[in-house]
Amino acid sequence: MQLSELLTPDRVACGFTAASKKRALENLSQLIASKSSSLQQNEIFDSLVARERLGSTGLGKGVAIPHGRLKSSTETVLAFIKLDDGIDYDAPDGERVDLLCALVVPAESTDEHLEILAKLTEIFRTEKLRETIRTINDPQKLHELLTTWLPS
Repeated sequence: MQLSELLTPDRVACGFTAASKKRALENLSQLIASKSSSLQQNEIFDSLVARERLGSTGLGKGVAIPHGRLKSSTETVLAFIKLDDGIDYDAPDGERVDLLCALVVPAESTDEHLEILAKLTEIFRTEKLRETIRTINDPQKLHELLTTWLPS
């Protein structure tokens, strides 16, 4: 499965404002659930929050990759939000996070989950990508950029 297949245009958003990590995770959960008949917002949110309790999913350089496993899901899904202003996210470098790429996978998808996280981490460590994302304020253009960077 290609990562670009997991990130649909309707799961990319920019211009969001979030006062906290919790609010950003709520926004991501809502974005994911609103485009799926089988995924529930509260289950997605609970999964993302549970993972954050284990340690921050902030990568540094303003990027976070919140992720979680869903018992009731058979779908693997990505969503991306670009915030207008960064939020405190307990990132290892102490920088505020404004770019969030969320991943939810079925509970039994351990290997797939880890492979996707590794690819996403590699992609978002690319300075040129981060800089370019921050200049784009159109969700469709942002989706096009992200899907050209997402490898198979």
